[in-house]
Amino acid sequence: MGRRSAGLLIYRKTNGSGAEVLLVHPGGPFFTNKDNGFWSVPKGEIEEHEVAFEVALREFGEETGNRLPPQLHYHQLPDVRNKSGKTVTVWTAECDLIRPYISSNTFPLEWPPRSGNIQFYPEADNAGWFSLETAAIKIYPFQRPLLEGLKTLLRQISPTQKDF
Repeated sequence: MGRRSAGLLIYRKTNGSGAEVLLVHPGGPFFTNKDNGFWSVPKGEIEEHEVAFEVALREFGEETGNRLPPQLHYHQLPDVRNKSGKTVTVWTAECDLIRPYISSNTFPLEWPPRSGNIQFYPEADNAGWFSLETAAIKIYPFQRPLLEGLKTLLRQISPTQKDF
């Protein structure tokens, strides 16, 4: 079986834009000056014998510094696949976080390359709430179908609300 990741697409309903989603920006020197098309659902790789949903919850906490309340109702969205073939499984739930980004765990990287100098960078260096329209610009292109899946779900949950 190919590589797999699991993540959470947390959303909150708003008065003006219908809904906003929480995305994270990857940390490290490769992403310092990259914005549109580089934000992501908080996610992480599923190791052998791990349960995908548990990985999604753990990675959300590691990348945002937040723990989600236990009473949330999660819905699984259709899987997406990146260019390298990794499958990403994502769940969504409604939850408003006052501070979407507190801190992230770190990873070691030799920087500059071949320098022998190991530095530590946050997996995510920022998080933010984005309208679905703006999120479609910010998010990795292969993850855009997740936003469409969320829109479909929100229309099913709230059929009278017209701005999804």
